[in-house]
Amino acid sequence: MHETKAKVKFPTVRVLACRSTMLRAGLLGLLSSGKTTLFQLLTSVREAPRTHGKAEANVGVSRVPDDRLDRLTALFNPQRRVPATVEFADMAAGRGDAKSLLDVAAFRNADALLHVVRAFHDPAVPHPRETVDPARDIQMIEEELILADLGVVEKRLERLEKDLKKNPSPDLKKEQEILLRGKPALEAGRALRTLGLTGDDAKRLRGFQFLSAKPLLVVLNVDEADAAKTDDVAGAFGLPDLAASGMAAAGVCAKIELEIAALDPADAAAFMADLGLKQSGLDRIIRAAYDLLGYMSFFTVGEDECRAWSIPRNTPAQEAAGAIHSDIQRGFIRAEVVACDALLARGSLAACRDHGELRLEGKDYLVADGDVINFRHAT
Repeated sequence: MHETKAKVKFPTVRVLACRSTMLRAGLLGLLSSGKTTLFQLLTSVREAPRTHGKAEANVGVSRVPDDRLDRLTALFNPQRRVPATVEFADMAAGRGDAKSLLDVAAFRNADALLHVVRAFHDPAVPHPRETVDPARDIQMIEEELILADLGVVEKRLERLEKDLKKNPSPDLKKEQEILLRGKPALEAGRALRTLGLTGDDAKRLRGFQFLSAKPLLVVLNVDEADAAKTDDVAGAFGLPDLAASGMAAAGVCAKIELEIAALDPADAAAFMADLGLKQSGLDRIIRAAYDLLGYMSFFTVGEDECRAWSIPRNTPAQEAAGAIHSDIQRGFIRAEVVACDALLARGSLAACRDHGELRLEGKDYLVADGDVINFRHAT
């Protein structure tokens, strides 16, 4: 850290090849749910991919809204502002049953799934099941995910039985034990995400990229009259206890979001205020997807760049350094840390130092949401 009596500056971290910390989410939904419309609004992607007859996903990126980054950018006036991001994947209309998604890399590799559920009524857009019933549609997709995973588990267990006769290794045996724990859950109609696996067991399960093991966010696409109910969509629409199934819920009105997208920022803010909305539904979905995965942001700041970095909660400082670059993680010495709120309140790093709020932390320090960090490292 370079210091003068007048101010404290974090040295610029010049990132030549940073690790990818982008979160990935796949969108599911029945026909006429508004899934693809929401995908286009979230990502600004308008053209469908060229599939050449194969099941392929359309992929786009959304920025994670964070007013802290906005305020840090205003404070430092950097050349670049880089927010955290979420990558969304969508299947072409009429495609994307759960079994086929197992063959699509964007869904296998997704960190979470978003199920867009129709809760709006429009006679001009018939529901494929004739009636609007969010609880039924949620269960229908959940059953598809479970059945797709059950097929994978059964095939893998058959293979493991043969492999264990030839090579009874501890790793294969442990894998078999976990799958034998998951199989009865799937047969009973329970998603693998409800098993509550932790540690090495959770890592082993993630290696299979099971669909029902992924965190799932239910996104209710509601009528305009229900737009103000999106803060508690599960309660407003009488849905069952989603948390018991390892799900979370968010709400959006695609019709309103289309109108908001066509307005300038001032008019959009006034429109949302008239509807009693504190933020756009799209921002809520992006934020909810980010939170669903248990992720948070820390910041790096300077005259060149203010950037938000995505990491899992309870990440040690040395691992957090790896989000920027593996060389910084390997050469980690200390982390210079100040809470974002303290920095914004004081107005400068120098003032935070003078008040004892700028501190040095070791490699085992658990990074807190909103920390502003400079990593000291050997080169």
